[in-house]
Amino acid sequence: MTPRGVVTRRARRVRLLVTDVDGVLTDGRMVLSERGDELKFFHSRDGVAVALANRGGLRTAFVTGEKSTVVQARADKLGVDAVVLEARRKGEVLEDLCAQFGISLDASAYIGDDLLDVPALQRAGLAIAVADAPREVTEVAHFVTRARGGQGALRECVELILRAQGAWTATVEAYVTEHGGRPRRASRRTIGAFPREHGGHAP
Repeated sequence: MTPRGVVTRRARRVRLLVTDVDGVLTDGRMVLSERGDELKFFHSRDGVAVALANRGGLRTAFVTGEKSTVVQARADKLGVDAVVLEARRKGEVLEDLCAQFGISLDASAYIGDDLLDVPALQRAGLAIAVADAPREVTEVAHFVTRARGGQGALRECVELILRAQGAWTATVEAYVTEHGGRPRRASRRTIGAFPREHGGHAP
């Protein structure tokens, strides 16, 4: 298990958050119609997570091994900074994304759920696996989410990173205010807290 303080230090450096799609933003199931049309089920809280990440100063990217118009449409709707389809060598994709945004690998976070994600997890400054990822994936992760793929794992990761950077409360308040609410101030006992890390191993 990676010590909590190490995860926090790595999270503080993150400027680019990259996530796999199938098995992270979805539960991994592939739904095809009789005509061959692909359907995916996304969690609404992960959609809000992208907005919070962007507001908190993070770049975001979706990476998938599939050629999926659904993924592109979802990313376009959410305002994701970059989308890479048909990515079979995700470690190299992560390197290219960092170069594109002028960000070091140490300042990147990657969320994955299966073997194709391992090369990217090995390169990322903060490597994250979802709760239902196989052992071969969780063993290379610094942090393992409580949430399973498709059940708000991205939202959990965004909160982890922004809390580590001291930006979570202000980001949430700004989001709520933008949408017509009066934000509730975080209590003293919750400021600086973030979800408990478990499962991952240091590289």
